[in-house]
Amino acid sequence: MIDTVTGPVAQPFAAQLKALIDLEGRYQPKLSGLRFIESAQDNGLRMTSRLRELEIQPKHLPCVGLCCFYIAVKSTEEEKNVPLANDLIRISQNRFTVSDMMRMEKIIMEKLYWKVKAPTALRFLRVFHSHVLEQLDAESMKILSLERLEAQLKACHCSFVFSKIKPSLLALALLCFEAHDEHDPEYLDKISEALSNLQQQLNIKDGDLVCMRELVGKCLAEYATTKCCRPNVQRLRWTISGRTARQLKHSYYKITHLPTIPESAC
Repeated sequence: MIDTVTGPVAQPFAAQLKALIDLEGRYQPKLSGLRFIESAQDNGLRMTSRLRELEIQPKHLPCVGLCCFYIAVKSTEEEKNVPLANDLIRISQNRFTVSDMMRMEKIIMEKLYWKVKAPTALRFLRVFHSHVLEQLDAESMKILSLERLEAQLKACHCSFVFSKIKPSLLALALLCFEAHDEHDPEYLDKISEALSNLQQQLNIKDGDLVCMRELVGKCLAEYATTKCCRPNVQRLRWTISGRTARQLKHSYYKITHLPTIPESAC
């Protein structure tokens, strides 16, 4: 059974933060496994960090992405609001079958030990962003764009190195990088004070935060270059009317199953 996320409850920031921090430690990936991937030789026999970033099974990525969305919906929405897997495949026009999707969902859930309420860097980023904005004036608020911060977080998640970083530290580092390195210093004092208070609440050392901020800056600089191999993101074409639905192709019914991803060599 999926370990679902409870509905939104108005809690003081300190209580929210404590709950997230308590959960964070339980869901951290094992460093031994991450180091094993880092040290693996790029000989085609094992998953390496390079393969993860550049050559991950492209034909399976749409299935993985849609399954993650499906799992998220099932864990947060009422059952009546959960769309059918068949409909999700059709409106996204992905080329795999329902059985492929169900098989991928089982693989993902097994990897997560059927627990899906782990506090992610995105969750921390949104909580931190909301808390910091409460302490700023209208002009200072404009500096920290949540949309821009979320885009930067996506870029960081493309790099294997951030797999070893606590989500709370990564989220705070992104906020600090955006505030200190990208904007007019006129508003820096107010934002710096708010971020400093947040750092103290998280009990994060100055050295750790500085190193992480530099790592974030390096990652975003590399991601912005033309040499960076970005993921090939295909925009989903969602159904918006009955007429559109009738025009959608139904060829996915004839698509052969996705090949099984071999895991014995990992």
